[in-house]
Amino acid sequence: MSFTSRVGWRDAYLAAGARGLSVTGDFLAATALVLAFQSAGAGGYAVSGLLLASVLPLVVLAPVTGRIADRVDSRRLLVGVGLAQAAVCVLLAYTETPILAIALVGLLSCGLALTQPTLAALLPAMVSREDLPRASALNQTASSIGALAAPVLAGVLVGQFGARVPLLIDAATYLALAAAGLLIHARRATKTTGKATTTNFHYWRDPILACLTVAIAGVVLGVGAINVVAVFFLRETLHASTTAYGLVEALWAVGLLGGSWLVARLVRRMRDDGALVHGLLLALAGTCLAILLMGPAPALLWVVPFYLIGGAFNGALNVLQNVLVARRVPAEAHGRAFAILVGWVQGAGMAGYAMAGLQLELFDPRTLVFALGGAGLAVCALLAIPIVRAVRRDRAKGTRTTLTLAVA
Repeated sequence: MSFTSRVGWRDAYLAAGARGLSVTGDFLAATALVLAFQSAGAGGYAVSGLLLASVLPLVVLAPVTGRIADRVDSRRLLVGVGLAQAAVCVLLAYTETPILAIALVGLLSCGLALTQPTLAALLPAMVSREDLPRASALNQTASSIGALAAPVLAGVLVGQFGARVPLLIDAATYLALAAAGLLIHARRATKTTGKATTTNFHYWRDPILACLTVAIAGVVLGVGAINVVAVFFLRETLHASTTAYGLVEALWAVGLLGGSWLVARLVRRMRDDGALVHGLLLALAGTCLAILLMGPAPALLWVVPFYLIGGAFNGALNVLQNVLVARRVPAEAHGRAFAILVGWVQGAGMAGYAMAGLQLELFDPRTLVFALGGAGLAVCALLAIPIVRAVRRDRAKGTRTTLTLAVA
């Protein structure tokens, strides 16, 4: 497949809508479970375990799921996995035991390990290369709207009904994903299956992709525990109610939405991949700085602008990384490439989650917000020089945007 769209924007809007609904359900369920665990008196270890279960399959299964996404009909994957995830979510809604809930969350994540690279690899097959930044921003917009609505809805629903209703809504969103799989015309790994298995491609021999992955994973490793720490910082240190917590968490998605569209306009003018990498490093540093500046918060309102700013940089980062991978990787290997990137980044986040439980036992949440934001900035500073050097070498070689390299 190529960047040339055969089905126009119809598929792009369908895919974005399906992703938006799926993200709404995922955030709704995740927020509901975190609030339920915290309200029941579960400590940092329990919340860390829940978040670990949500990302572990994405890391462990990345080498397999990326190849499956390149070789198996995308329609079959989206429909089959969507139906299975809906069934698991219904079981999760009626689960009372925390350990079983964590196990079912891990099973849901196994499905995400398949659908994420499948959807990411489908996007360049739907639109032209010139329209890819706008399509990425559209996809990000749908995700942001879902992430914006879900925490607020979760805070209200958990306060009124507990975690069951949000989880049943999540099950319905997986059914919507399966329906979208049937309606999307663009397909991968149908006529090109043989080609996809023989494409000469090695992710780590591309210095730009290596820089991209190491930079994002390194920063996520430094700051990843913030996803666990934030619920204790907002709820206990700043005394936010469940509804207020949901509203503040939604602000990150508001910023993410604005940042993704702003960068999409700029990226269309960038023909040099090195400029994308420099922008990516700036987005990483901006996200970490926003987290660091939340530390002194005397009240909940203090964190509002920094959630918006951090979200904007996060949105810029998402568009930049998606466009960079799509430009530099042969179309038949997009599934593998996106799975590798997601696996490394989620693996770094998983390490952050694993450390969060111990960190919360040793330090108060405010201290950790300072420390995590500072750690992320330190990683950005350490990686800046090797990243700039790699970009210079890439420019000196006159590397094109799509590389054909050794077999992975």
